[in-house]
Amino acid sequence: MSIIQSIRDKAAWLVFGVIALSLLGFLLMDAFVGRGGRGMFSGNKTTIGSINGNDVEYMDFQKKVKATEDQYQSQGYPMNEQMRQNIQEQVWSQSIDETLLDDEIDKAGVTVTPKELDDILFGANPPQDFRRQFTNEKGEYDVNAARQAIAELRKHKNDPRAQSFEDEYLPALLQNRLREKYASLIGNTTYYPKWLLEKTNTDNSQLASISYVATPYSSISDSAVKVSDDDIKSYVSKHSEEFKQEANKSISYVAFSAAPTSNDSAALFTQISNLKNEFASTNDASGFLVRNGSATNYVDLYVVKSKMQMPNADTIRSLSDGAVYGPYLDGGSYALAKMIGKRNLPDSVKCRHILISTQTTPDSIAKVRIDSIAAAIKGGANFADLCAKYSDDPGSKEKGGEYDFNSIQFSNLAKEFAETIFYGNTGDKKVVKTSFGYHYIEVLNQKDFEIAYKVAYLSKPISASTETDNAASGLANQFAGESTNAKAFDANADKRKYMKFNATEIKPMDGSIQGLGSNRNLIKWINEAKVGDVSDAFDVDDKYVVVLVTEDNKEGIASAAKARPQVEFIIRNQKKAEQIKAKLAGKTSSLETAAAAVGQQVYNADSIRFASPFIPNVGQEQKVIGASFNQSLKGKVSDAIAGNGGVFVIKVNNVSAESTGINIDQQRQALIQRAKSESAYRSIQVLRKAATIKDNRAKFF
Repeated sequence: MSIIQSIRDKAAWLVFGVIALSLLGFLLMDAFVGRGGRGMFSGNKTTIGSINGNDVEYMDFQKKVKATEDQYQSQGYPMNEQMRQNIQEQVWSQSIDETLLDDEIDKAGVTVTPKELDDILFGANPPQDFRRQFTNEKGEYDVNAARQAIAELRKHKNDPRAQSFEDEYLPALLQNRLREKYASLIGNTTYYPKWLLEKTNTDNSQLASISYVATPYSSISDSAVKVSDDDIKSYVSKHSEEFKQEANKSISYVAFSAAPTSNDSAALFTQISNLKNEFASTNDASGFLVRNGSATNYVDLYVVKSKMQMPNADTIRSLSDGAVYGPYLDGGSYALAKMIGKRNLPDSVKCRHILISTQTTPDSIAKVRIDSIAAAIKGGANFADLCAKYSDDPGSKEKGGEYDFNSIQFSNLAKEFAETIFYGNTGDKKVVKTSFGYHYIEVLNQKDFEIAYKVAYLSKPISASTETDNAASGLANQFAGESTNAKAFDANADKRKYMKFNATEIKPMDGSIQGLGSNRNLIKWINEAKVGDVSDAFDVDDKYVVVLVTEDNKEGIASAAKARPQVEFIIRNQKKAEQIKAKLAGKTSSLETAAAAVGQQVYNADSIRFASPFIPNVGQEQKVIGASFNQSLKGKVSDAIAGNGGVFVIKVNNVSAESTGINIDQQRQALIQRAKSESAYRSIQVLRKAATIKDNRAKFF
């Protein structure tokens, strides 16, 4: 029954998730229905997007987001606004991948049979949680125990935990296996022909020696070459795939600092100073920190000298017991440090224990059993034998109950257990009760002793006072009230000498603005606003901002103005290349003639490799590299070649080859294995590129 209960306990989070979602549904009821039947999501407006025509429903999406948030929180991650935004993006991306893959799996006819499902659960490679739960005393996966537990669980069909097993756990296993099979199917289509590798290796083994004349683009002034909007439009049109953009907006903004002032810092310093004597006299450091709102909690642990890396560590270590140091700056806080005590502490401990769990055994029975074990060992019984037979700790019972711990792990152990092995002495043997049950502990060895300190820290962050915040808010609201349009915004900013900042490419679902900070409500306002609109004051981190929308870039191909910073130099170099080529026209009978025409010199480059696009003292010039291995140019002068950094005229002096010593079969197998490992990722990228994805989340979140 304990095994069955454990399975049920593992599924308990799903029950809590169902309850949480039910409450969420109740709270959102008015939003969906509203007065008179018209709510926020009335009129079938419950889809937040679609993937190849498959609608993504708001509540389904939120359920996944909530489950992911719960998972992160259970692992100790802080759940702030930025984290929530990241999770939402993660879930959206996963939704796209899952939908696209599921469609392809259906088209390919990939299935999982009942026999395969049986093998997943009870075969040689069961899910890790199953293996952990149903491992017997020999460390082997107990298939019979797993089958019995599942059979017992299925007898209780109305139990939510049984339903979650059938409706959530098993489908997840099936989907995972389907995707594994699909990835394998795609991976097995990989093929590298042997002749192609032989040709590639032959090409890559070639070396060339050339003479050349290079006319850098910098020899022509940028101001002498004009790049028009039509030039940019033409370039963008020919390279449209490179200039696709999501819908985005640009803003100009004025910021009003609400950061703590020197007066705020001085006031906190005085407040902390006034607590120093009381802190020194109190016998309840933990309660004192709670009463006075310390940002640092009391940690009832000794820390060895080498691990104390806080500010003023040397001064703090020199305090006598009960003495207080400070106030002092610790990052953005003022702090007081009180020495609680000192003691020698080993950096590492070897111990062994036998655990009788009170989670599976009644407390009274567990206590009698551990006392009997202690008496038996005292009477000469073998510790390892008793551990293997009776201990409820699967992590150590097969190795005689032994563990090695270091001082860093102290806080991860049950307090009573940690204090016994670190604060006691080598050879100590005692019964200790923890939240896990009763332990019989023997301290086998302690080494690397070092003085350790227990210190209580009272700290408070330096924060803006109400007066400081109100002053910044007042200035921001005044500016916003007077700046109701773009003209007034610019005029008032100039008049008051407020610095204007710019931020570009703000997308509807962004969680933060580069250079400004995080405020999802501000981004929602920007998304809904028109060019020329001016916002009210928004608080962002430690400032208030007033925003002017300056650009509205629609989804599609970037405009000439948007693309100019990226392509202007490319087009300018193309035009410079034409000017240089005109100078060289009819003057490439020899390199010396070409050099004279453009005022340059003739240079030589040896050992140019076909496999590398780099020419010494020149840079990356793929076109020149290609021409260097053109046998028809051997002993001849080429036409002008427009490269990355200038225009080149070359003459091929020699082309040779070196032995590669590459094993073609091994190379081929390595490439195939690499392609197989990348096939799942690459197939998703191809599917995404071909998919029709509509993202309307910005209207909901």
